[in-house]
Amino acid sequence: MKILVIGGGGREHALVSALGKSARVTEIVCAPGNGGIAATARCVPVNQKNLADLMRVVMAEQPDLTVVGPELPLSLGLVDAMQQRKLRVFGPTQRAAQLESSKAFAKEFMQRHQIPTAHYAVCHSAAELTEALAHFHAPIVVKADGLAAGKGVVICPSKEEAHATVLQMFDGTLLGTPETRVVLEEFLEGEETSFLVLADGAHTLPLVAAQDHKRIGDGDTGPNTGGMGAYSTDALVDAKMRDWLIAHVAQPVIDGMAREEAPFTGVLYCGMMMTARGPMVLEFNARFGDPETQAVLPRLQSDLVNALEAAIDGRLDQISLRWNQQPSVCVVAASGGYPGSFSSDKKITGLAEATAVDGVEVYHSGTTQKNGALVTAGGRVLAVTALADTVQAACNRAYTALEKIHFDGMYYRRDIAHRALQKKDGAKKI
Repeated sequence: MKILVIGGGGREHALVSALGKSARVTEIVCAPGNGGIAATARCVPVNQKNLADLMRVVMAEQPDLTVVGPELPLSLGLVDAMQQRKLRVFGPTQRAAQLESSKAFAKEFMQRHQIPTAHYAVCHSAAELTEALAHFHAPIVVKADGLAAGKGVVICPSKEEAHATVLQMFDGTLLGTPETRVVLEEFLEGEETSFLVLADGAHTLPLVAAQDHKRIGDGDTGPNTGGMGAYSTDALVDAKMRDWLIAHVAQPVIDGMAREEAPFTGVLYCGMMMTARGPMVLEFNARFGDPETQAVLPRLQSDLVNALEAAIDGRLDQISLRWNQQPSVCVVAASGGYPGSFSSDKKITGLAEATAVDGVEVYHSGTTQKNGALVTAGGRVLAVTALADTVQAACNRAYTALEKIHFDGMYYRRDIAHRALQKKDGAKKI
């Protein structure tokens, strides 16, 4: 079968790699892809911000299955357009994707369906902001309502800073485009966990859990990024907690969306905070996470194509997934200056030596071929993933591989999976 993957980042490289392991797959096309994906899939250009151009590629390629990686094509209604043409596609509709594309919708949805989350307020104006702030204690979390590529969340240590941040979101100075709605949220303390499930509109099937590292600096310092690394280990969420998260979060979301006539098919990403009051939802994503996918999919031993097709056909309750019990660690190598301004077109060397390290996969996030050389083409450039018998051993392998890679300005965190290591290799259960 022929598969089309929409997207061009590290998540899509991991998807292409996992899908390519299926004996059923004869060809993979990726739009637009990147310099690394081009080694195993045929890459075709596309404007991911333009629905008509996305559909142009779909109609030209006529794939047997399309897998949508990023959030923007989902929010534009790519799945809706394909379903109208009776084409097989994995991902939620535009209405269902509101769980990610609108933070206000997600918070109000959780309130309607009694899903545990932080206290919040939705502000449409400066006047509403002043009134809402009176009901919060610092620190306060400020969230842009719309999609912001992982950079629309600001933790403000004071009410004054929260007030200024919201105004900057309203006038567009903070994110580049003005927001019409901004969410204020209670600050939650605890440990974050990314809990992902496949969904077919009625049933859920959990993936192994992961933990993302959003801040740019070691020790979780500095501004938020799209993700500087992740790790996945069975110790993050044990069987009892997994069942609780399905019963109290994932399944109520799928049931609630069905009742609201927006059935959710695809990947539901539940960003959880494990607080002293119990697990609470920080955010939903309507697709595979990045870089969590680069940590999770290397552990998958089942056929990913079969699982995605079961989701499309409404029969997830009839299948199960097999996983490698080894933990994985993924470290992102970024361009110097990211998440602020950075330069591209830096030559990348050492990839062959890095992939020669036992148990290591290198996924390309922001690379391209130029004049016969592989060069940087984004803020997050590479994601180096390693599997091993322990989290510490996986870390050692990932960082050994990273030391073999070079491009000017290359930066990466040196403490990915630090929480698991503090728990004696992740042995402590939540």
